[in-house]
Amino acid sequence: MSEKLNILGIESSCDDTAAAVISGHLNGSAEILSSIVVSQTDLHATFGGVVPEIAARAHVEKLDVSVIKALADANLSMDKIDAIAVTAGPGLIGGVVAGVMLAKGLAASTQTPLYGVNHLAGHALTPRLTDNVPFPYLVLLVSGGHCQFLIAKGPLSFLRVGGTIDDAPGEAFDKVARLIGLDQPGGPAIEAAALNGEPKRFKLPRPLLDRSGCDMSFSGLKTAALRARDQVIVQDGGLTKQDQADLAAGFQHAVSDVLAEKSRRALLEYLKLSPAQPTLCVAGGVAANMAIRNVLKEVCREHKANFVAPPLALCTDNAAMIAYAALAQLPYRSSDDMGLSAKPRMPLDTSSPTMLGHGKKGAKA
Repeated sequence: MSEKLNILGIESSCDDTAAAVISGHLNGSAEILSSIVVSQTDLHATFGGVVPEIAARAHVEKLDVSVIKALADANLSMDKIDAIAVTAGPGLIGGVVAGVMLAKGLAASTQTPLYGVNHLAGHALTPRLTDNVPFPYLVLLVSGGHCQFLIAKGPLSFLRVGGTIDDAPGEAFDKVARLIGLDQPGGPAIEAAALNGEPKRFKLPRPLLDRSGCDMSFSGLKTAALRARDQVIVQDGGLTKQDQADLAAGFQHAVSDVLAEKSRRALLEYLKLSPAQPTLCVAGGVAANMAIRNVLKEVCREHKANFVAPPLALCTDNAAMIAYAALAQLPYRSSDDMGLSAKPRMPLDTSSPTMLGHGKKGAKA
């Protein structure tokens, strides 16, 4: 099809309310006409993490406003929208329900085709939107609620080769930041503090590196950081700014080491497919961490693979990726009807066993 399609995307799986409009061809490039993201950081800051009930209410208040703004910024009215894409899962169920219900109401009232999209597919397909990366490619999806290695074989075909069995890295960053007295969200706070820290001062573990495979664990690392903090408090009566910086640097270094080694192993599995243009892509909020990006770049250099990281605004949750995922999948699937339901769990690779655990920021898939 040569005609361009305009897709309205809606995303509300965690603590960002987002709406976007993209325009593109089936199986081709796409242009982001507008992207609205309303952060809830201030609403959750005093609680040290995302409160699902507060998040859900905030989505209800901001979703329609975000859609109106996205349409206005794109200079389009609803009668020019060819399809509506909405995150149907996985995520915090209250927020996902809010987005799905709005999308269904819009679809029914305007007779516009509706497409429920897997949030993880949005992240995993972002490298196609930003860099037109050819299939198959390897994706490290690393965020507040998820951490998986996925081989993207097509818009609807994903093979998981590893993932976290407990906390996601973003969740661990938030928890460690909170326990050493840094602000939320924890990822940026730890990255900033680590710039002035000594990463080797505290001997923190690198979980599961002594086991084969690509699965990861971050719960024990979080506990080790807690014990290191408590030891300093017992010895010195509290934490100094330097203690905070050293703990932040040590924790970030440990996470980077784990992700680097597991990426090496995942790359070896992926390279067995003999891809024409070997590529490791990183997506998700933790992909904004420059220290982690740098170690992944080095891993790619070792294996002569390309490294792709989307712009920071497209690493975190956004609706442009949801709209693009629908556009990419449109030739291979049917639209959804009014029976579309929100799901807290929604695995991309349905042939692999579900990963254990449930992250505070969303169900793992």
